[in-house]
Amino acid sequence: MDLEFDFEKRYRLVREVIETLVLTILMFLVIRLAVQNFNIDGMSMEPSLHNQELVIVDKWSYFFHAPAHGDVIVFVAPPNPTQDYIKRIVGLPGDVISVQDTRVTVNNKQLSETYVDPYRQGNPYPPITNMTVPQGAYFVLGDNRNGSSDSRDWGCVPQQNIIGRAALVYWPLGQDNYGFLPGVSAVYNKVATPQQAASGTNMCPIRHTQPATASAASTSAQAQVAVPAEQRTNPLSTAGMLLLPSIFVGWSKWKRRRTGSYKKRS
Repeated sequence: MDLEFDFEKRYRLVREVIETLVLTILMFLVIRLAVQNFNIDGMSMEPSLHNQELVIVDKWSYFFHAPAHGDVIVFVAPPNPTQDYIKRIVGLPGDVISVQDTRVTVNNKQLSETYVDPYRQGNPYPPITNMTVPQGAYFVLGDNRNGSSDSRDWGCVPQQNIIGRAALVYWPLGQDNYGFLPGVSAVYNKVATPQQAASGTNMCPIRHTQPATASAASTSAQAQVAVPAEQRTNPLSTAGMLLLPSIFVGWSKWKRRRTGSYKKRS
């Protein structure tokens, strides 16, 4: 009798361990497909994002709706496909963009960009006048306008390059921007609906190679590279994403077992 009970107890333990491992792996894969953590390397998105911060990127939202004005996105960099950049969407497909000095105009509406620090304003690039964003592409700018390599430098971002929307700053704790990135849709409320982009007009270029006018060093310094966190030796990156589902599965099983023991007593 004791032998049977001991065997049943061991069998139940092995089964629970296997179930926990399988559920943990499944949850990790689901989480991995839905979100990804990135390490911010650079200052071109100051003051919204700081150097060496860790952010969660939502990779699913754009399967259900198109990117919007003001979204902060991570994308494969057109000037350097081996890197991922992080910038803010200012122009949607069909938008007509003008950038004169520090003034940004979208569809004849000058933006009052609350997320741009006046002390970081500037424009080291030639002016842009009535440039149309092609269909399937986006015009992006860094919030640190005086220190950002963006669409003013190398053109628009193809939609297929977009990895996802930066949604949450989760490390380090206690930063002035910690938590969900604030919505800035009010900045674009009075911007007219984008029109169908016409070919043959002043179109925003889409480049897939390093522009000859910009040096690799300057682009790297101003790019605000978003490095997948698993490429960093940071204990809060991939290991953290694996531990979270493990903790959740373990807690669920403990709660279920505890509830079962209460029922047996009653």
